[in-house]
Amino acid sequence: MRFCIISLIFLTTMANSHISAMMIMDSEKTALGQAYNEMYLAMIAKDTAALGRMLSDDFVLVHMTGMRQAKHDYLHAIANGTLNYYSCDDTRLEISIEGESARIIGCSRVAAAVFGGGRHTWSLRLDIALKRQSGRWLMTEIKAGTY
Repeated sequence: MRFCIISLIFLTTMANSHISAMMIMDSEKTALGQAYNEMYLAMIAKDTAALGRMLSDDFVLVHMTGMRQAKHDYLHAIANGTLNYYSCDDTRLEISIEGESARIIGCSRVAAAVFGGGRHTWSLRLDIALKRQSGRWLMTEIKAGTY
């Protein structure tokens, strides 16, 4: 009987630990989903200070064309009107976390005018790599494409 009670306590402790880990994971995924939304809000508002705080210093955006844009150049292109974002709707997110790394795959309908072109709405897919630094998730790379 004593063995059964100890086993039951152990199993209960393990189950509670598993539930706690799942709750933390859900909380982290919720925070990453919010970060995706905040990223688009900052892009639309041309709030490069807020957007810059979400990006690692070595951040790079890989455009649909394959062009690579470093953090400074990306933020400058938003600020000077080379990249103009107007709305982001109908978002679907896939979020995964592995240790100190995470990935967000976001599919959204995005209205934008970029590189001197007219305003269009794209079915845009962003594959975003993140790393945790000092307790914060920072975007290290975004690969843009369509879906």
